[in-house]
Amino acid sequence: MLKPLAFRIRPYYLKDIIGQEHIIGENGILTNSVKESTPISFILFGNPGCGKTTIAEAYARSINLPFSKLNAVTSNKKDLEDVIKEAKMNPPMILIIDEIHRINKDKQDILLPYIEDGTIYLIGATTANPYISINKAIRSRTHLLEVKKLSPEEISFGLKKAVTNPNGYDGKMQISDDAIEFIAKSSNGDFRFALNYLEILNLTFKNEEITLEKAKSIIKVGNIQLDRNEDDHYNAVSALQKSIRGSDVNAALYYLARLCIAGDLDSIARRLLVTAYEDIGLANPNACMRAKIAIDSAKEVGFPEAIIPLGVTVCDLALSPKSKVGCASIQNAMAKAEEMPLDVLDYLKYTPVNVQEIDKYPYDRPDLWAKMQYLPEALKDAKFYNPSNNSQYEKVLNENYEKLNKVVRTSNLRQLKRGGK
Repeated sequence: MLKPLAFRIRPYYLKDIIGQEHIIGENGILTNSVKESTPISFILFGNPGCGKTTIAEAYARSINLPFSKLNAVTSNKKDLEDVIKEAKMNPPMILIIDEIHRINKDKQDILLPYIEDGTIYLIGATTANPYISINKAIRSRTHLLEVKKLSPEEISFGLKKAVTNPNGYDGKMQISDDAIEFIAKSSNGDFRFALNYLEILNLTFKNEEITLEKAKSIIKVGNIQLDRNEDDHYNAVSALQKSIRGSDVNAALYYLARLCIAGDLDSIARRLLVTAYEDIGLANPNACMRAKIAIDSAKEVGFPEAIIPLGVTVCDLALSPKSKVGCASIQNAMAKAEEMPLDVLDYLKYTPVNVQEIDKYPYDRPDLWAKMQYLPEALKDAKFYNPSNNSQYEKVLNENYEKLNKVVRTSNLRQLKRGGK
C-alpha cells in the first residue's frame, strides 16, 4: 500500500531539510556538530508540523549514529531499558523521545546516568514550552533548540519539490503556482498540513490541472486565517491593544473577533495579558487578575466557546480606567540599571561577608525596615515611580507613597538599631 506523501518525501539527511537555517544552516549548531563528528543532546520545541521529528532522525543519520525512537507517553520502562541495553553494547546511541515533556521521573532516573557518560545522546521533541514543561534535570543536560514555523515561501518551495520528487508525484501532477501559494499560506507554517492538502487535491482532481479555484474548493479557509503570518494579522493584534488603551470597546471587540476567527488563541492570550498590565495596571489591578482567569478559562474550553471569556475580559479592560505608571516605572528603572549596574549594599546581600552582626539586616526589627536605605549610595535619591491618580486605588497608593517619601532613609544600620536618626 502506498505510504502517505508526507512520509514518502521525508528528508533523510539534514542537508535535505527546508528552512531552519538558525540550527541547520551553514553555521547552525547541528550542522557544526555533524561537521565535527561531535554528537550533542538537545530538545527540539515548536509547533506541530514544523519538522521536529524529521530533524531529529536526519541529524542521527547525518552524524552516522544508530538511533532508537520512543514516545514519553506510550513507551514503558521496559522499552527504555531495552534501548539502554542496546546502547551499552555499542555506544554511543541516539535516543529520540517524542513528547519529552511528559517523561516521568522513573524513566528520567534510569536515563540520566547514560546521558551523563555519553552512552546515550538524547534528542527530545515537544510542542510545549521547554522552559516551563521540561524537568530541570533534563534541561541541564541538553541544548534547547526552537524549530520555527516555515514561511509561506519555504512551504511553496517544499510543495514544488514534492510535485517533482520521484517519491512524490514525479512531475505527473499539474498544479498552478497560485494554487501552491494558496496552500502555503493556508497551512500556517505547518508543512505536514500543506502536504496532506496537496495529497487530497491530487486524489480529487486526478489527471487534471489544479487551479486556484480547485484548491479553494476543497478546504474553505477564511482570509483572516490565511493572514496569520502576515502583516494583516499582526496589525489586528496591534489594533486590539491600541483600541483597549483608547477605551474604544467596540473597536476592541471587532479586532478580538478577527483574531478569534483566525483561531490564534496564543496571540490573543499574550496580548491581553500584556495590555492588562501595561495599560490598565495600577488603575485597576483586579482587572489584571480577572484577565488572567479569563484567559486560562478560554484555553481550558478552547474555541468556539473561548470567545465568551475573551469577550468579557476585552470589555472589562477597554472600559476600565487606565494607568501606565507601573510599566513606565520599570522601564525607567531598567534604563538606569543598564547605565549604572551598581553593587548591592552589604546588608542587603544574601550572605554578607565580613559584616559585623550590628551592621547586618535586622530581620527582627520591622520598625526599622521603612527607615533603611535600599538603593546604592550613588542612586539613593533616584525616583523611578511617577504617580498618577487615574483611580481611587492609585490615590490610596500615592498617599502612602507621599508619606514614605517624607521618611529619611539611612544606610547606617548601627545608628538605626541604637535608636539614632
